[in-house]
Amino acid sequence: MIALFAVTDAGRRTAAELAPALGGQVRALDELPTLWPDLDGAVFLLATGATVRLVAPLLADKRTDPGVVCVDEARRFAVALCGGHEGGANTLATRVAAALGAEPVITTASDAAGSTGLGELVDLLGATVDGDAAAAGTALLDGTARVENPLGFPLPPLPTRTGEPRHTITISDRAAPGAAPGWTLLIPQTLVVGIGSARGATAAAVAETLRRVETEHGYDLRAVRAVASVDLKADEEGILAAIAPFSLTTFPATVLAQVPVPNPSDVVRAEVGTPSVAEAAALHCAGPGAELVVEKIKGDNVTVAVARVRPKGRLALVGLGPGAADLRVPRADAELRRASIVVGLDQYVDQVRHLLRPGTEVRASGLGEEEQRAADAVALAAKGHAVALIGSGDAGIYAMASPALEGAGADIDVVGVPGVTAALAASSLLGAPLGHDHVLISLSDLHTPWEVIERRVAAAAAADLVTCFYNPRSRDRHWQLGAALDAFRAHRPPTTPVGAVRQAGRAGQRVWTAALSDFDPAEVDMLTTVVVGSSTTRMVAGRMVTPRGYRWS
Repeated sequence: MIALFAVTDAGRRTAAELAPALGGQVRALDELPTLWPDLDGAVFLLATGATVRLVAPLLADKRTDPGVVCVDEARRFAVALCGGHEGGANTLATRVAAALGAEPVITTASDAAGSTGLGELVDLLGATVDGDAAAAGTALLDGTARVENPLGFPLPPLPTRTGEPRHTITISDRAAPGAAPGWTLLIPQTLVVGIGSARGATAAAVAETLRRVETEHGYDLRAVRAVASVDLKADEEGILAAIAPFSLTTFPATVLAQVPVPNPSDVVRAEVGTPSVAEAAALHCAGPGAELVVEKIKGDNVTVAVARVRPKGRLALVGLGPGAADLRVPRADAELRRASIVVGLDQYVDQVRHLLRPGTEVRASGLGEEEQRAADAVALAAKGHAVALIGSGDAGIYAMASPALEGAGADIDVVGVPGVTAALAASSLLGAPLGHDHVLISLSDLHTPWEVIERRVAAAAAADLVTCFYNPRSRDRHWQLGAALDAFRAHRPPTTPVGAVRQAGRAGQRVWTAALSDFDPAEVDMLTTVVVGSSTTRMVAGRMVTPRGYRWS
């Protein structure tokens, strides 16, 4: 929960205005101590000094405290006071500033510089830190850190290194002899341990065999993310005690028997129904693409094996919305900062270039190269990069998600970021034309034969659906919109409202409506969205409204 606190009339008015935009609640100051443990963020419409005195007794740990933001009485600044990274205050200050038209004040070094900090890197990896984190963070920000990433995690852009490195940051699941000056280890959870045992194996025997993963094979047990076995071992007390606080993930013997392993055993098959427990459980739990990095180790009535989950490349499909910055969702901005490579149409890249971190690689291309952009983005993600493929509106509606996902395999992680699509942007400006059933149809025949489009238009017209036309008219495709409107004239009253929005949310925006009988296609171009009402759509005070069809009691 995000709570907002104020003491003056002006502050209370600002808090009431902000609360809906943040999904927060305006609360009384005397509730602060009770609310504090459950808060995700706190916004104070107070001076920073007053806020410091209020929250100081409540602060416990930056990893668990909520982010705290102050807003001055004149609404000029939104100050991230504490909990910048871990508590989310930097992000919250940015959201508050956007809602008020204020200036966000962020003083954490990496955010002020616009670069990736060590704390963010640790959070993204879910890593344990071994070594001097403060020195590593400073060196990373100063550009004097060397980052070693042998496992190939898809990292965000890192500060450019200047001169000889003074500190080494290594991302690895390999055990190290201990922290050394000028070196910090980030240990991500990449390992899955498989365990098999005879009935009644002791916790000491299990623990000793597990320690050999580190002492004999060089893998850091802090990198373990899960422990797995056959379901016959779900209640094996020695295993459960040795692996605490992990819980044991188990699988049926029939499932494990299907997993290819390097060291099958007929004895194990005869006893439990699968030729392998430790190796098979580790590989199966780790999932597709996992590799067995430690073949089974035999202990005192115990076997242990370790599989590694290989990092996947990352592809974010980002919809930028109709063009206005305040109609772009916050998650889109976050994904743009997360990506080390941004791929998109040149004019869309220009819209967000200021949001990209230093060191971000940009691959921009011109109109008509959509399929190549999608293929390039997928290929880059498959190589292990963190990639953002951007487009206007929503990436999944007449945009880049479809061609990208047609070529994306299971070897990459895909993140979809929704955007405000043209139909929604146009509808909000026209009134409420999409208040009941509606359909979206593209009139572009570049990828769909006109005969197919024509059948869909006829079906929408006959079904009395509100219809939103994308790509309605261009220099070379100038007659299709007129033909589509003729199809609607055969099924709609001549007074049916038709609305059009050009450049929604951008400079040069134009919004207009006309009756179906009078609407002129010549006023429309490719930057326009056209909405044809149903037989129930009507004009109310100059706005298009399609009744929901419900009776309210």
